[in-house]
Amino acid sequence: MPGPDITRPKNRVAGYFKVLSWAMWAVALAAALAQPVGGHAGPKLAQVQTVPAQTSPSPQPSSSSQPSASQKPESGVGAAQALPSPQTNSQESRQPPASQQQNSDDNGTFVIRKDVDEVVLHATVVDDRQRIVTDLDKSAFTVLEDGKPQAIISFHHEDIPVAIGIVIDNSGSMREKRSKVNQAALNLVRSSNPQDEVFVVNFNDEYYLDQDFTNDLLKLKEALEKIDAKGGTALYEAVVASADHLKRDARLERKVLFVVTDGEDNASRETLEQAVKQLQEENGPSVYAIGILGDEEHPKRARHALEIIAQRTGGLAFFPKTLDEVDEISRQVAHDIRNQYTIGYKATNPRSSGGFRQIHVEAKAKGHGKMLVRTKSGYYAGTQRAAAGAK
Repeated sequence: MPGPDITRPKNRVAGYFKVLSWAMWAVALAAALAQPVGGHAGPKLAQVQTVPAQTSPSPQPSSSSQPSASQKPESGVGAAQALPSPQTNSQESRQPPASQQQNSDDNGTFVIRKDVDEVVLHATVVDDRQRIVTDLDKSAFTVLEDGKPQAIISFHHEDIPVAIGIVIDNSGSMREKRSKVNQAALNLVRSSNPQDEVFVVNFNDEYYLDQDFTNDLLKLKEALEKIDAKGGTALYEAVVASADHLKRDARLERKVLFVVTDGEDNASRETLEQAVKQLQEENGPSVYAIGILGDEEHPKRARHALEIIAQRTGGLAFFPKTLDEVDEISRQVAHDIRNQYTIGYKATNPRSSGGFRQIHVEAKAKGHGKMLVRTKSGYYAGTQRAAAGAK
């Protein structure tokens, strides 16, 4: 059952026009039904189908809309269903999501090929100086699930497009920070793969899908400038809802959330652990978080929450000392995303048995010292939503 509509409401005049248009449509329908059945055939109603549009050193890490009023969603899974996709009559229909490797066909479109039993990891490898390692092959990696070695059945190291959700704190304390944060978010997109698909969610104690998937910088800029800095910080609900939007509606397999906030969650109905559990469902995104916590009342708790979310999903959490560092961090995140390894394995423990699976990946190769592999720490088997039509 679809969640409540949380797109920003239009003004009252627009509402009047909609009511008028519905009234005119009803009159036309009544006239059509009144036509005689015999002799000449009455006019046929056109079938209208709506289709979703496709639309230097750095700081060290710690490890369109519907015209109805917005509603606060229920917690848990219900909250995650509250990000509807705006619909349009675009001729480009969005491909169904799937969960495995992508290859480019002759037309430049990324075609998803799926092994339904394959677990896919997106991993970044860094050396002991935190430099990204990009020259490893399949033999360098060892994957353990619940402590047991797993056979790697697919391996790629390519800069393929990513579905990215930009999730920005719009609470009252962010008012003076949004200009630089917005610029950093746009520079993240500029530094990313040109074929990435990006959406924007602004949140305070509510959250709004202000731009659905696109790679149009102007549309993204307009969405980021919908600043209404007030209210509290429903971080967990916004992140979970954005992750669910990625899993349900993204046509690209690789998924990332880029989250910027300046405070501790104080408005969500979910706990940190409940949010993390939903992020760790199969096919969940990696979360890269920036915490601007200089004036935060409880900086340790806010920092801990962002660290947990990032670490368990295979992302990174950053805590800049000044607002000027945020732009540099956004470019680092783009570099990190574009240099990941994609590793697939078929779990020895059948997915049907369910439960949480802990993951650990190691990398060793001649000519390299100690290396750290950053990927998700585990996943809940059997919780991925089915992708209709995926092959």
